[in-house]
Amino acid sequence: MKRKIYIISTVCITFFILYVLQNLLMPKYVEDIPEGGLVREYYREEKNHDLLFVGDCEVYETFYPKVLFEEYGIKSCIRGSSQQLIWQSYYLLEEMLSYEKPKTVVYNVLAMKYGEGQKESYNRMTLDGMKWSLSKIRAIKASMLPDENFITYVFPLLRFHSRWSELKEQDFKYIFNKPQISENGYLLNTGIRPAGNIPKGKPLADYTLPEISYYYLDKMVKLCKENNIELILMKAPVLYPYWYKEWDEQIKDYAKKNELRYINFLDIADEVGIDYNTDTYDGGLHLNMYGAEKMSRYLGEILKGRRWSQKTAFFIE
Repeated sequence: MKRKIYIISTVCITFFILYVLQNLLMPKYVEDIPEGGLVREYYREEKNHDLLFVGDCEVYETFYPKVLFEEYGIKSCIRGSSQQLIWQSYYLLEEMLSYEKPKTVVYNVLAMKYGEGQKESYNRMTLDGMKWSLSKIRAIKASMLPDENFITYVFPLLRFHSRWSELKEQDFKYIFNKPQISENGYLLNTGIRPAGNIPKGKPLADYTLPEISYYYLDKMVKLCKENNIELILMKAPVLYPYWYKEWDEQIKDYAKKNELRYINFLDIADEVGIDYNTDTYDGGLHLNMYGAEKMSRYLGEILKGRRWSQKTAFFIE
């Protein structure tokens, strides 16, 4: 009996030490790179949203859920992350619909241009924050780069064990509890840096959006239709990365074919009231709070049926 107690105690202590070490060595995404902590914050939300956003930085820097709720009564949440790829957006949405059924989902289409994973660091900022589920497993398998291993997502200590030399005070401060860093997934920024010389898009050899992007967009459309949810496609009104007209036409054609609303806010930035001298904090790459407030009011008007524009297809004819 003593031997059994000793073995069980040893195993429990060993697992506890490994758990503490893993929590210590994993990036905290609080004071440094806070956008890496956005995905996990969804689990703190009350699951009664009217509107869900999925996508990259062009959603979590573009809409302010507080404005949508206080001025339009629309409860919303943003499930965004840096360079979130479309298959990651799909599996995040799949997971969210296991918790709740909103009326509307908005997906930002910039990531449609990517046909493969980009960096492990971006994968980690999206995937490590997800709770374990079939959706997370599928998202990891769809996202892994050739030199990544699934086991390192199961046991992140295997990936981050060498971070000893990088540890800071915040790694110890937030080892078990991490503070709220967003407002319903919105990463607030009040800085102002006017847009300067934005580089024009270089000619591409092929403007066709990747087949895999359409595959997952089809899955997103099907998932929303099965759950009686309206899916809206959008392009945020930021100036860089460059959004080619050829890409825009492909999304318009897809939206028309699938009876979706597609709103390219680049085309109607003047109607929204976006001022690139005051409404961006990094020279036109992302909107600040002042731009996000304008975008939220404009979207609120659209969702309430009070806004129509000649420049973009809000309503299916």
